Amino acid sequence: MSRRQLLLLGGAGLAAGLAGAGLAWWRLSLAPAQVDEGFWAQRFERPEGGELAFATLRGRPLVLNFWATWCPPCLQEMPDLDRLQNAHAASGLRVVGLALEEAAPVRQFLAKRPVGFAIGLAGPGGVALTRQLGNDKGGLPFTAVFDRAGELRHRKLGQSHFAELDGWVRGL
Repeated sequence: MSRRQLLLLGGAGLAAGLAGAGLAWWRLSLAPAQVDEGFWAQRFERPEGGELAFATLRGRPLVLNFWATWCPPCLQEMPDLDRLQNAHAASGLRVVGLALEEAAPVRQFLAKRPVGFAIGLAGPGGVALTRQLGNDKGGLPFTAVFDRAGELRHRKLGQSHFAELDGWVRGL
């Protein structure tokens, strides 16, 4: 083997090693956030009145979506979340939307565009909850998917689509 071939082979090996190390670091940085008992003890007002208690959601698959009426991608994904709730309701899946704003605009929006999944009012303080779940940027929309044991399995910052969500919840 010529010196040039050895250098190319060594360079390719080094690049592959660095790529593998980078991938391992990236996957570690995306390791699921852990939720504690305090997470499941939270309660939120519902726009129509009453209360949404996370404790009642534990033990079944859960898609938790953080949104706001002023967020166009949030509003665009709502029909897909509704469709997901309908498609998997028989398996026990619950889809829950937590609005990160005050009650009045949420109520006005839902009066015009009702959804079939539960909505809770987290208010602006709900951004801290998204960060607890791994949304270090605090952006919207943000979706977290939990299995029946209450373990965080998937999370995404940005608009989700039905096929993606459907793939995540199958087998939970």
